[in-house]
Amino acid sequence: VQLQASGGGLVQSGGSLRLSCVASGNIFSTRAMAWYRQAPGKERELVAIITSGGRTNYADSVKGRFTISRDNAKNTVYLQMLSLKPEDTAVYYCNADISGSFFERYTTYWGQGTQVTVSS
Repeated sequence: VQLQASGGGLVQSGGSLRLSCVASGNIFSTRAMAWYRQAPGKERELVAIITSGGRTNYADSVKGRFTISRDNAKNTVYLQMLSLKPEDTAVYYCNADISGSFFERYTTYWGQGTQVTVSS
């Protein structure tokens, strides 16, 4: 299983970006999918998470500005980011809990990360 993240880039403060993360490979079932971020010199933090049923949860710092969504048919999770701030600058990573068959346990997989830079 591989997760491929895309959509990062350089944007001015107040701008927007949409991140995508596609899971591919031997996928039978996917539970939670999430976005994390890691800024230079800081620990990786959870940004947003979405369950298989569509329930969502967000870090306080992004509530009202970011929206996580998923397309189960495409094994894809999205992160719509609005009103971006310089403090949102980080490498953004996606992850997903995936099982390869009915009999397999779920394993957490990570994408390679995509850089988001917000200039002031």
